[in-house]
Amino acid sequence: MIPWLEAGDPFPPVELALRDPNGLLAAGDELSTERLVQAYERGIFPWFGDGDPVLWWSPDPRMVLGTGALKVSRSLRKTLTRFVRTPGCEVRIDNAFRRVINACSQTPREGQDGTWIVPEMVDAYCQWHDLGRVHSVETWIDGELVGGLYGASLGRMFFGESMFAHRTDASKIALAALVCFCREHAVPMIDCQQRTAHLASFGGREIERSEFESRLRAALNAPRITDWSYDLAMWRHLEVGGA
Repeated sequence: MIPWLEAGDPFPPVELALRDPNGLLAAGDELSTERLVQAYERGIFPWFGDGDPVLWWSPDPRMVLGTGALKVSRSLRKTLTRFVRTPGCEVRIDNAFRRVINACSQTPREGQDGTWIVPEMVDAYCQWHDLGRVHSVETWIDGELVGGLYGASLGRMFFGESMFAHRTDASKIALAALVCFCREHAVPMIDCQQRTAHLASFGGREIERSEFESRLRAALNAPRITDWSYDLAMWRHLEVGGA
């Protein structure tokens, strides 16, 4: 029986999550900013379809990307070098958050039909963004938003949510920029929630939930990032474009 949450109810221990690939833990309540913070601080995240109640998940194992473990293929490295060297190509952070999350909502998660970024989810994360805890990393070419990603940041942990691309490799550029930003600010790990072949190709791997919780606690105890700007010099972390 999945616990049903009413307003003010605490989350059940994550060890009670169903033993399936996704780890369903609880259902109910609303996507208030307070509830989202409570969830993410415990390694729990919402994921549900339009018309469904809010469902809360804590998978075991957990997919993560170590910021020092990013795999950059030869072709992507050429793309990044060309991007960095080309006038009019730039990475921006939080310049068009609602546009990014709306674009992500049009992109189905790998292996699924439709979207899980329902209007309720969009509104909740936009409100959280307004409080400075959710961010978008954006790929711009000649003044046009062509790709990006968004996620939450608590302490020195980044929780990746979704990405989109309107041009080839535009989301990959945003991911590479996020890794550079994380390295610049001593963020050791990006939470990817669930395994996908796409993330695995970039160096993502699964770890046990207990290890994820331990690393999450350490990240939450570190000072939060206050400067969410992207500097061209950050590309030096991937040694592309002469940066």
